[in-house]
Amino acid sequence: MILGAFLSLAQQADGQAARPAPQSNMLTALIPFILVFVIFYLLIIMPQRKKQKRHMGMVDSLKAGDRIITTGGIHGTIMGVQKDRIELKIAANVKIEITKSAVGVILAPPGQAPEKAE
Repeated sequence: MILGAFLSLAQQADGQAARPAPQSNMLTALIPFILVFVIFYLLIIMPQRKKQKRHMGMVDSLKAGDRIITTGGIHGTIMGVQKDRIELKIAANVKIEITKSAVGVILAPPGQAPEKAE
């Protein structure tokens, strides 16, 4: 008798375990991934885009006679500006060509703050 009761309880438990659990909504499963992407965008991508736009604006404003420091640490005066390169005078009778993106800082005349590419 006890064995019969035990078997019927076991069968009921098996019957309940065999039922599929209700599936959660797909959107609720994706919410953590969406939140991680939003945080990643706000903390990394957006500030990098702002920095890049600021640098491109600075580079586009270059003109002959500006004193600059390149990202490699070379100090010089701009002698000529082309579409994607600048001619930089680094010493007497020494001129080099560098890409515009290699400009790190524009040195301002005395009394003004220098522009940084950060």
